Amino acid sequence: MVNMVNVIWSFGSWTMKNVGVKLYTVEIEQGTRMRFWVPSETISKPKSKSIKPVVVLLHGFCGDGLATWALQIMTLVKNYAVYVPDLIFFGGSTTDKPDRSPTFQAECLAKGLKKLGVEKCVLVGFSYGGMVAFKMAELYSDLVQGVVVTGSVLAIQESLISRALEDTGFSSYSEMLLPSSIEGLKALLSIGVYRNIWFPNCLLNDFLKAMFSNRKERSELLEALIISYKDINVPKLSQRIHLLWGEKDKVFKLEIAQNMKERLGNNTTFEVIKKAGHLAHLERPCIYNRCLKKFLSSVMLDERK
Repeated sequence: MVNMVNVIWSFGSWTMKNVGVKLYTVEIEQGTRMRFWVPSETISKPKSKSIKPVVVLLHGFCGDGLATWALQIMTLVKNYAVYVPDLIFFGGSTTDKPDRSPTFQAECLAKGLKKLGVEKCVLVGFSYGGMVAFKMAELYSDLVQGVVVTGSVLAIQESLISRALEDTGFSSYSEMLLPSSIEGLKALLSIGVYRNIWFPNCLLNDFLKAMFSNRKERSELLEALIISYKDINVPKLSQRIHLLWGEKDKVFKLEIAQNMKERLGNNTTFEVIKKAGHLAHLERPCIYNRCLKKFLSSVMLDERK
């Protein structure tokens, strides 16, 4: 039987090609491959420096790059060279290495971008992708010009998980982010959005089959995120950071973002999108894209000064 999510994904892939973005797989090192959506000219002229400023979009835990960022890709491609990776164990990206940390994801991404000829970029990270973005900004200040983060934190603390699980009614982080049933996926969607959206069960079932592969490895990725309070380190980031948040985010509430802004310092700004939840970029794409483009323009203007 045809999986409708795969059909929708194929249509999205066709749309991306029409706006000048194509799939390309980079061998990071032996045993590790990362799949990217890249500007078409990157494939024809690998390692050539992009004329347009580069934006890298990093997806969350419950989808791949295209499923997460299609509405942003189409808005940004006119003025930016857009790169959208599938992080390791998502989409078409894999490794035989045992490391499951955000640091490993950041290292693989940085190596992949450099192989693609990217010298400088702005990172846009959603949820899990935001944690990878923070780590990459910390480790590769010469590569990362700025960071936009939506619905994410610097690190997942044990106390933060306990509070989130209590608020959402899940028994574990894996149960919340790796649903194995239609009811579990419905519950996850209900905490991700401002207003509940109805989907037929057959489509939800297809989504489970299409987007939740590599369950063992993804469970290990979740385990690698959790740290104790004493292990928290707030990095001194030199780049401009913009926290772009859904007003009604039930996963990482506004006060978490506000507290993070204070801890990150004067280079950090904070903006709220009204009537949006954790999935602000999907619920209010026009407003989200406008806020995103405004920040990107200001970063590029600073670079030219």
